[in-house]
Amino acid sequence: MLRELRRRWRSYKYRFVPWLALNLRRQRRTLRYVPESSQDKIIADEDVYETLLKTFKALFINDFSRQADILALLPEVKRQYLELLTVEQKRSGVNSCSHQAQHVFCPEEVLFNTLGFTVSRDRSSLVSAGTGVFVTKGFVPKGTVVSMYPGNGMFLFLIKLDGTSHHLIMECQRSTLIFILCIDGVLIDGNDKGLSRSVYRSCSRRDQLGPFQMSDESWLTATLQNPLAVGQYVNNCSHEKAANVCYQEFDVPGHFPVELKQYLPNIVYSHDIESHLRCVVLVTLRDIKQGEELFSNYYTVVS
Repeated sequence: MLRELRRRWRSYKYRFVPWLALNLRRQRRTLRYVPESSQDKIIADEDVYETLLKTFKALFINDFSRQADILALLPEVKRQYLELLTVEQKRSGVNSCSHQAQHVFCPEEVLFNTLGFTVSRDRSSLVSAGTGVFVTKGFVPKGTVVSMYPGNGMFLFLIKLDGTSHHLIMECQRSTLIFILCIDGVLIDGNDKGLSRSVYRSCSRRDQLGPFQMSDESWLTATLQNPLAVGQYVNNCSHEKAANVCYQEFDVPGHFPVELKQYLPNIVYSHDIESHLRCVVLVTLRDIKQGEELFSNYYTVVS
């Protein structure tokens, strides 16, 4: 009986932010310390932008036959993609998901053909950790965007404890709360169930401009349109499993191609605050081989 109560408490205690605060000092081996916020970038924002742009363009071209309404309003963009599609068809592989005039690949295969790896959700290698994220194919070099953290972006107050800002405080996925708290107080709610799910869908459809979708809803389902949008399932590192990825904030610039926003798994909850769309990506801290599970630091302290 005591063993069962202990198990339930370990699963439930992560719902309490005060518990997290009190235990930060006890979890030094699973903390990531950053001297100042300006040093919190593992790779440059330009590199994040180029990776997302490259991946989303490949997904767009792969799904070209369904983009007619968008391309009808963007004739110049259509010409550019037709040129890219011609090049892509010349070097397309054979492992496609369907056999049509245009080879249509599964999103995971598009990711592999574009970045050289695939990631997917599966049962974690950690006991009682539930779902985890694995590199299922290929090789991921150090300093690579390997995943994205989807969800609603909301502005909250900064949490300060003992005079320091606690950056990216994230609730364990075993609780009903799954979120990331950024340095400036922007909270990204990555829960794909219940109220969080409804809010995301409502805001996503609110922001749609005609045929232009401003965000991706597929991460709420089992069939992902953007195969990178699995970051909310990455488990916390432990004494035995060191972190091999790290969270990094990224504000989507205003010039981001409108036709590619349909692959962004984030929305802004409120328009009262004028700011760019906030995303959080996961960047590799070392080379990661096929079959390895991704582990992050749920607690990053920025002095």
